[in-house]
Amino acid sequence: MQPTPLITVHMFAALAGTAVGAVALWARRSAGARPRLHRMAGHAWVLLMLVTAISALCIRDYQLPNLAGYTPIHLLVPLLFAGLLVAFGRLARRDIAGHRRAMRITYMGACLVAGAFTLLPNRYLGGLLWHGLLGL
Repeated sequence: MQPTPLITVHMFAALAGTAVGAVALWARRSAGARPRLHRMAGHAWVLLMLVTAISALCIRDYQLPNLAGYTPIHLLVPLLFAGLLVAFGRLARRDIAGHRRAMRITYMGACLVAGAFTLLPNRYLGGLLWHGLLGL
């Protein structure tokens, strides 16, 4: 698999989303809560995750175990959509604690778990990291 423009957009959105999501979570958690920063970073994170998820649906990998080119990591796409629906549903009902919980879980799954799967040695980025950079 080569780094096509679609893969480049996907990688940029995923990496930026991981950083921006951390800022959004931090802005509400810190001692001096920053609601404007939280809201701006949260909106940016949602947009970046939507770009990541939609672009992931267009990236197929027929070398790994798959179903029509979709590998197990693609199962995280509907989980992202479900997490966002739950989080915004809770927010609409003014259930801030539920919104916070749903967004933390969604961030962990969409950014950290997916990121960990991406760095497996048999995946494109994992191969670059483990074989190219470290010479393993």
